[in-house]
This record gives sequence, C-alpha cells and structure tokens, in this order.
Amino acid sequence: MPGLALLGILVGGAILIVMFVVGIYNRLVQLRNRVKNAFAQIDVQLKRRYDLIPNLVETAKGYMKHEKETLEAVIQARAQAVSGLQVVADDPANAQKMAEFMKKEGALTGALGKLLAVAEAYPDLKANENMMQLSEELTSTENKVAFSRQAYNDSVLAYNNAVETVPNNFVAGWFRFEKAAFFEVEVETQREAPKVSF
Repeated sequence: MPGLALLGILVGGAILIVMFVVGIYNRLVQLRNRVKNAFAQIDVQLKRRYDLIPNLVETAKGYMKHEKETLEAVIQARAQAVSGLQVVADDPANAQKMAEFMKKEGALTGALGKLLAVAEAYPDLKANENMMQLSEELTSTENKVAFSRQAYNDSVLAYNNAVETVPNNFVAGWFRFEKAAFFEVEVETQREAPKVSF
C-alpha cells in the first residue's frame, strides 16, 4: 500500500509539472501571436505609405525635372522596403529579419525626407493641390505608423519579458522561443516623420 501512495504522489507531481509547462507554453504562444498581430497593424500602415509614394513621385516628377536622381532614389528605396516588409511580415519576432527591414525602412525614410526637402525649392509644386493632398495623407500615415510601432514595441516588451523570466525561460529554451526585436529607428533623423509643409 505505501508503494501505491508513493506512485500516486509521483504521478500527481508529474501531472502538475506537465500542466505547469503547458500553461507557460500557451502563454508564450499567446504573447508571440500578439507580437505578430501588432506587426500586422504596422504592415497595414506601411503598405498605405508605400502606395502613396509613387503618386507623390509622379506628382513631383512634372515639376522636378532636374531632380531625377532624387526621384529614382525614392522609388528604389520604396522597392527595397516593400520587399523587406514581405520578408519580415511572416516572422516579425525574428531579430535578424527585423534588423534588415529596419535598415531598408530607414533608407526609404531618408530618401523620402530628401525628396520633400528638395520639393521645398519648387513653389509651383508646393502649391499643387494633388501634392498638398498627398503630403497630408503621408503625414497622417506617418503618424499612424508611429502609433502602430509603439503598440508593436509594447507587445515585444511583454513577450521578451515572458521569454526571459524564470521559470518561463526554461520552457522558452526547450521550445525555442527566441526574443523578438523591437522596431527601432537607428538614425536620429529617422526618429521624426518627414516634415511636410506645402
């Protein structure tokens, strides 16, 4: 009889441990899914931004005939950012993919900022109704991207805290839950949305 009691205690203990591990695993999955969902919100805003850029370039092209290099740089940077977004959207918790994407997004922000700065020198372009509307939409979208990025970073913080704290870190290690990367802006000039004033 004492052997059965000991066996019952061992089985009960094993069941509790399994339930504990399953609970931690499920929480980590939920937090990782929140990170993915938060990035999906960024994805929506960035796609809107990417859709506005060709219209902005086309509008500027008619006025900025001597700025072909600037316009081409914006289009190239946009293409790189779009491809980077497609890669990172599948797994936004992947730090390496996110770092690559942030570089491409930074290049686009820099090229777009240069385009808008050069556009300041063209009064007719600044007065163009289409350009004013596009720049207003771009500014609005940039604000939404910033808001979405903050929500994403909050989700990443909660997920990373869960992955790194004891005893979660043991379960995270067993099931290969990696820390997620924050969506951070690397260059100080990128920290602000492009200034648009027409």
